Amino acid sequence: AADKINLIPQDFFAELCEQIIHHLSHKIPGVNTAELCQRIQTSGIEINIGDLAKIANILSFLFSTAARNNLSTEELITTLGSAVSTLPKHALQVIRHVWNEQGKSITESEDARNVATVGQFVDMKWKLGVAMSSDTCRSLKYPYVTVTLTVADPSGQITDKSFEMTIPQFKNFFRQFKEMASVLETV
Repeated sequence: AADKINLIPQDFFAELCEQIIHHLSHKIPGVNTAELCQRIQTSGIEINIGDLAKIANILSFLFSTAARNNLSTEELITTLGSAVSTLPKHALQVIRHVWNEQGKSITESEDARNVATVGQFVDMKWKLGVAMSSDTCRSLKYPYVTVTLTVADPSGQITDKSFEMTIPQFKNFFRQFKEMASVLETV
């Protein structure tokens, strides 16, 4: 991972670290590595989403472990220096700065940890479509609803999950959401 970190410019690496800190302190639901990867690639750096996601997971583990052990900035850098001698100098500088400025914002409450292990719902989009025909059937005229859920998994990676439903399935889905809303109103 150190060779991949070396590819990432310091400003993008700092942004990634800050997003991870914000995620761990529950200020944002997750880290949008796909969007960040696209911006890095647009700047001319060759890195793929899988490598960036691995780096984000490593940094998330690093920051959460440092918070759990209540490490000071110097203790974190000393530990990193002895454990990971291959980490680029600019990465150590960014980690030092971000941890020094924002590391204390990470709190390890039991409730927050339990919520984070499940993942978090971020957004939902839907669209209505009609399948007119296919290779095997000339006239379908079959309506369907496509739902795209944006979720942040426990590590903070934001992903989209899409699925299609028939109209009766969507009506059942909608009914269940109405039931949830009515139950939440009573709480």
